[in-house]
Amino acid sequence: MDITTALFFVFSAVLLGSAFRVITAKSTVHSALFLILSFFSASCLWMLLKAEFLAITLVLVYIGAVMVLFLFVVMMLDFESTAVRESIWKHLPVASLVGALIALEIAAVLMGGFRGVENAPEIAGMAQFGNTKLLGIEIYTNYLFPLQIAAVLLLVAIIAAIALTLRGRKDSRHQDASQQVKVKKADRLRIVKVAPTVEAPSVAAADKNEGAV
Repeated sequence: MDITTALFFVFSAVLLGSAFRVITAKSTVHSALFLILSFFSASCLWMLLKAEFLAITLVLVYIGAVMVLFLFVVMMLDFESTAVRESIWKHLPVASLVGALIALEIAAVLMGGFRGVENAPEIAGMAQFGNTKLLGIEIYTNYLFPLQIAAVLLLVAIIAAIALTLRGRKDSRHQDASQQVKVKKADRLRIVKVAPTVEAPSVAAADKNEGAV
């Protein structure tokens, strides 16, 4: 066994262990930290496959931006996950069956794609482009339609995440735009005419004026 194969098994074991801890950790913050470890292990696997662009993108985008932001959001929302995690064991058989079916489907797709990788002909002049340019050409020519589908799914996920966070709170205050538009000047402003009052001069001021004369 060479060093590349040994590192592959090490990072794969770390990835599987951290992914399992994401759904079994009691603290939501710990789950987010284990998810960061999962992304880092997956990035190391990409490096072993000589896909440097995908590896650095996984680190910069998911770990450096998305997961850090998600971690801050979890810490600020103070989400109570006890009731949610108690229902996980109730749905564990169905979730395990669905997970096994997804794993079999992914294995069937990947094993079929790996059969002709070693014997694939190399196009002349493509090696000088580099991984990043070749990946861009492949995505925006042969895989443009799946890319658009992924973009739509991400948009739906963003809208769903925003909708889930809009929970009603008793102490929350919001503005009703329709009521603000219907308001009139008489409802907010009242002009009162006040008669002017003139104070009588005091005795000390009158004596002072007489002395000055």
